[in-house]
Amino acid sequence: MVSFPQRLADLAAQAPDRAAVVCGEHTLTRSELERAANRMAHDLAQRGVGHGDFVTVALPNSVDWFVAYVAIWKLGAVPQPVSAKLPARELAAIVELANSKVVVGADPASDVASQLDTEVDFIPVGYRSPNTMPDDPLPDAVSPAWKAPTSGGSTGRPKLIVSGDAAEIDTDIEPMFMLAPDGCLIMPGPLYHNGPAVWACQALLCGSTVVLLERFDAEATLAAIERHSGDVVYLVPTMMKRISRLDDETRNAYDLSSVRVVWHLAEPCPQWLKQEWIDWLGAERIVELYAGTESQAVTIITGTEWLEHRGSVGRVTTGEMMVCDPDGNELPPGEKGEVWMRASHRDTPTYSYLGAEARTLDGGWESLGDIGWFDADGYLYLGDRMADMILTGGSNVYPAEVESAIQEHPAVKSVVVIGLPDDDRGASVHAIVEADPAVIPTDELLHFAGERLAKYKLPRTVEYVDEPLRDDAGKVRRSSLRATRTAE
Repeated sequence: MVSFPQRLADLAAQAPDRAAVVCGEHTLTRSELERAANRMAHDLAQRGVGHGDFVTVALPNSVDWFVAYVAIWKLGAVPQPVSAKLPARELAAIVELANSKVVVGADPASDVASQLDTEVDFIPVGYRSPNTMPDDPLPDAVSPAWKAPTSGGSTGRPKLIVSGDAAEIDTDIEPMFMLAPDGCLIMPGPLYHNGPAVWACQALLCGSTVVLLERFDAEATLAAIERHSGDVVYLVPTMMKRISRLDDETRNAYDLSSVRVVWHLAEPCPQWLKQEWIDWLGAERIVELYAGTESQAVTIITGTEWLEHRGSVGRVTTGEMMVCDPDGNELPPGEKGEVWMRASHRDTPTYSYLGAEARTLDGGWESLGDIGWFDADGYLYLGDRMADMILTGGSNVYPAEVESAIQEHPAVKSVVVIGLPDDDRGASVHAIVEADPAVIPTDELLHFAGERLAKYKLPRTVEYVDEPLRDDAGKVRRSSLRATRTAE
């Protein structure tokens, strides 16, 4: 095992001028990243950051994000990523939970500082550690946890998911995610989310160039693949749909022959959308992964397998999973229940929570609240999160199924389905749709959905909005959307 800092130093020594990170017009070679991270590590050390301390990183997608992460690892500290757009109150709650010594990406004069009970150092966006800081290597260090992302969870209260893995890498095994030492990862997702950060960091550590988009843009993603000969691409279904909705001339104008694999994850992928991508790029290049940030267990499915098990998210490749009834009894194939996981592939936990407790069963099983079932061949199929399921008139309605049907309409940019209180039915299905009602009025939208859904699953009310409902990682806060509408 080699520490992350040592691994990156070795890569810089092997090929100092190879691009490590590209974002927009900014490029850092391996040697430039090494020197910049060394300077920032010395800078952070002077601010009191030491081994095992959390450092909150509130930077947007940029080369600076990588400089901060590598600098934190060099001190044996723990990078704790958050969105650069978090409200001050929420950011303050996370900083207090983490007991962070420094927040990278927040202005010292912001409202965050006034809401904290402890003294925290703030480093604003765009800051560069001064050239007077030494850029010589630091003593080798291993962070006890290589990441500590946040999650609001079903309660809306923040929690930290602290990795159970130290910042070490085994260079004798194949890189993760089909990454290659001489390859190029195209990353259009926001790095404060776990998936994009994991793929980007693993690419950096294996020697791939990371090409990062400042924000997702459908055509810009295709242009980046062509320009940099990207061989691994990370997407979520929201991005896949926006790319798919480009006109044929634009979508087919770019050379994507360098792509070996398109990974997609983070949210349910409608079957019609996945089929479109398989038809476009070939089943062998489309791969899906299902797991939580907690990483107790993982399923993977190739496009070729998916054609034989349509709708599945794959077979378990790491850890164990089972599906249980409400009493915790394991269900046979074909019966739907709650998905439980455990990390049987290792002796130590894959994570620990700060600010939350796991839902557990005897035997080390844990649940993230997902509903699903296995087929006879051991392939997992997912429904929805238990907290998102809508019980209306005695029937269960799964938002992802309704959203998938509505999203098929070409005029719909995004949609989120929630349950609202209903005195008669208990809850009613409400669709929040990003679309122009002049282009697709409610009656036309419901007729379109009615051709794909049973009547009881159809939204009883439709609300139109003109802003994206999911972020670039495909995530949505349903609890916040419900709370806003029930308070009105």
